[in-house]
Amino acid sequence: MAVKIRLKRMGAKKSPFYRIVVADSRSPRDGRYIEVVGTYNPVTQPAVVSINEELALKWLQDGAKPSDTVRNLFSNQGIMEKFHNVKNSK
Repeated sequence: MAVKIRLKRMGAKKSPFYRIVVADSRSPRDGRYIEVVGTYNPVTQPAVVSINEELALKWLQDGAKPSDTVRNLFSNQGIMEKFHNVKNSK
């Protein structure tokens, strides 16, 4: 099973709110997911991102592939750097 970390769109029309979820790559965007890792609200100024760092690192180490947007969010939070440091120290 190919697992991805991606955004699930929530919120009303014209005011999106996203959950960062771990899901099977074959499931639909807003469909079934395995676990919620965090949230992302692009409407507020500045955009609010809250991520459970431990969960995100656990899923990355287990082989989950982040989408491009999630990879950027993780990079801005410093999670990708921690993941690469852990991965290269082994």
